[in-house]
Order: sequence, then C-alpha cells, then structure tokens
Amino acid sequence: MDLRKLQNGSDVRGIALEGIKGENVNLTNEASYKISKAFVKWLKKRLNKDNIKITIGRDSRLSGPDLAESVMKGLSSEDNVEVVYFDLCTTPAMFMSCVNGEVNADGAIMITASHLPFNRNGLKFFTKDGGAEKEDIKAILEIANEMEYSENEAKYQTLDFLSMYASNLVKIIREKTGEERPLEGKKIIVDAGNGAGGFFAHKVLDVLGADTRGSVYLEPDGKFPNHVPNPELKDVMDSFSEVVVKEKADLGIIFDTDVDRAAAVDKSGEEISRNKLVALMASICLQEAKGSYIVTDSVTSSGLKEFIEEKGGVHHRFKRGYKNVINEGIRLNKDGKECLLAIETSGHCALRENYFLDDGAYMVVKILIKFYDLAKEGKTFADLIGSLKEPKEEAELRATFLAADFKDYGAKLLEDFKVYVKEEMKGASFEEPNFEGVRVNVERDGIKGWVLLRLSLHDPVLPINIESESEGGVENIKKEILAFLDKYEVKL
Repeated sequence: MDLRKLQNGSDVRGIALEGIKGENVNLTNEASYKISKAFVKWLKKRLNKDNIKITIGRDSRLSGPDLAESVMKGLSSEDNVEVVYFDLCTTPAMFMSCVNGEVNADGAIMITASHLPFNRNGLKFFTKDGGAEKEDIKAILEIANEMEYSENEAKYQTLDFLSMYASNLVKIIREKTGEERPLEGKKIIVDAGNGAGGFFAHKVLDVLGADTRGSVYLEPDGKFPNHVPNPELKDVMDSFSEVVVKEKADLGIIFDTDVDRAAAVDKSGEEISRNKLVALMASICLQEAKGSYIVTDSVTSSGLKEFIEEKGGVHHRFKRGYKNVINEGIRLNKDGKECLLAIETSGHCALRENYFLDDGAYMVVKILIKFYDLAKEGKTFADLIGSLKEPKEEAELRATFLAADFKDYGAKLLEDFKVYVKEEMKGASFEEPNFEGVRVNVERDGIKGWVLLRLSLHDPVLPINIESESEGGVENIKKEILAFLDKYEVKL
C-alpha cells in the first residue's frame, strides 16, 4: 500500500486491529517497520550524524505492544541506532526524553491514536526541536515507501522513564510551593480513562500528600471499557463531575489517553474545561506577565476575549488544530510579541516555559500550584475565573459536503457567505481580525451572539459553531444559516 495515505496532519494514524465492520487494518506491523526505518534515515540526514539514539513509548491500546515490537525491529535494522523502550508512557514524556540530560535522545516515537476508538493507533515523532510537522511526516512516509521489510531481531534497552518524568513534576511543585507535601489534607482524584495517565495519582499526587482515594479508571486498558478517554466530551465531563461531588473531593483531574490533554472539576462539580480552562490558564499566565498574548483556537467565546483583556492580556484567536495554535505562539515570540500560552479548547495547552509542548500533566502542575496558593488565601478557582461571561446557548452543526471537489467547493461557499452576510443578515458584522473561516457577530432584536463557518482541517465537513448570550438566539441564527445552506450540496 501507499504509506503516504497514513498521514494525518503531523501524525501517522491508521487502523491497527480488526473488530469494526468495514474497517480493514492498514497500520500493519510491516508498515510500522518501514516507517520507523525511514525515521532513522530522515533523522540521520536532518542531524548530519551517523550514531543516533531513539526512544519508544506507547499508550494503553491493545495494538501497542505488537506495534512497538515492529517499530523497534525497524529501528534495529539500521546501523548505529541505540533504541530505548519505555513501554507505557505519555506523549509529552516522549518529547521530554529528547531534552532530558540523562536520556538525551536524538528522536522519539510515541505509539498512540489519542482518544480514537480501540482499533486505531498511530505514531508521533519528536526531535529536540519538538514534534514533527506535516512536511516532516510527508518526507518520512515518502522514504518509507522505498523501504524493504525483513524479519530481523529487535535490539533495545528498557527504561522506566515515566517515573523519572513524574519525579520532575513533583520537584517543580515542591519548589514553587516551598513544601515537601503541599497537598496534605486535600482530596484530589483522577480519571485516567484507562489510558496512560494513572501514574499521576500514584507517582505525583500521593507523593505530594494528596488523598487520591476515589480516583477512577487508573488501570491501563486498551478496550477503554468505561468511557472514551476524551475530556472534550460533555458526557465524559458530566460523569466525572458526579464522581467528584460523590467523593467530596477538593479537585478532580481528568486526562485523555496519552496525557497531552487534560481538564479539571472543582469541589462543587463545576467543570473547568473548554473556555473555562482557557480562562484559568490565561489567568495564571497573566499574573506572571501582564500584556502577554494568549493564543487560542477559533471557536472560543466572545466572553473569553473580554475576560483575557480585563486580565491585561491580548487575546489572539487563531485556527483550530493544536499544532496551528502552538506554532502561532512560537511565531509571535519570534516576532517580538510576548506569548506565554497557546491553548486549544480541546484541552491541548502549551506553555512557553515548557518548550511550547502540549502537556496535560504539566498544565495540571500549574493548576495544582495555583490551587495551593488560592487555598492558603481561603479562595477557590471561582474567585479567579468567576467573572468569565458564558453564553446562555451554544451549538455546533456539521454539514458534510457532497461535492467531490469539497475543498474548492467549500472555499467558494465561504466567499458566498461573506456576500450573504453583507446583503442579507440583519445586525451582522464580521469579526476582525479573523484567521479561520468566516466569523460573524450578530446583534439584533434582543439577540447577541456569533456564528463561525469554517472548513474542517482534513474531512469534507463544514463545522458551524453558534453561541448566544440570550435565550432563543442560537435557533434564530441557525435558521438563517440553514436558509443560506439550502442551495448548496451539503448534508446536515
């Protein structure tokens, strides 16, 4: 098969297990072997060195061990490659193995497909410069298409790097709080969703004195029997909120499968995710540096923009896609515009102080330090982000393009929508600046809200986000959008 078809943005992703009708395995052991072999050739050329060290880790997926074996066979088939296997690990920890002075890897491969179904898996690649970009993945897969497969032995060492990574998180919290057990007397529970995040309860929170009894789904299980490990989903967050209240916890922490995303729940059961999570992290960063740019994705609320500005920050609403958001934060700093935080509403959060790495565990470390500081003052997160104005209504629609040339068709639709806004939509004005799709503010007849039409990054889909500060506003705006879409080849 053409291995280039496995590219998914800046990752490699595919079907690794049978089990879902109509979904045939394409991320095979042979494919993984060839791709990892190609990574060696690509990395040696990039670094201009012949002797390299590559680390391997995986999340809890059922296909992980077999794919790891194939990846290590592919790496071992090349000369002068030192391979170190971490076994169960997290995506952020894999990057950290490249900058950790003790390990000092030249490259790293994480075997994960984040929150996707059990039959999926994928490969993420890192160097000391960070995660691979789209162009890098394209180049690696083009090399992989020329590789031969053979049955050689996998030669590797093993290392419990996750414990080393966790120890560093503990060290950071102790240094910032000045206490050995700063979480003593606090009940903090974790929902790891049977992914790789269970370590945080035992290797971080317990060590810092927290009571973690009542934590759920800490054991790795690639069948994900309890819920999809995705803190972006409302039903997942609602369920965990109930657990936090039931257990009378002071704080709840929830991770996705490979721990590059996270969210929180306070003692009242209030979810700190999406706009609230962005507000919390922006508050923390802006207390450290007023005037910082805060980069977010395109679907953040109008209330969040006001909140960030009130806190002394500059809200830079950019594009969907965590790599887009992170790269924009990096670009702003290079252009002399200080940016401490790049965060997507999905829970991907990258801080300048941490290599602009989207690391769910490191974000939680920042949250725990602030939790400690607030508790000393008798305050909670509500005192920090209580002024965030939230919409009364919100909705997301997804229109699927029926036209074969959906990219050109979608681009034309958006241009037509701009004309429609100018000529037909009462009380509508374009949001400026705007970096993705067409975002329109609507204020008329007691309605105040906004709508965003944008093209999906990979699929033939037109996502439509609508928010309103007044009841009935979403339906009012929605009717107008549906009327516009009626003459186009889309299916809602």
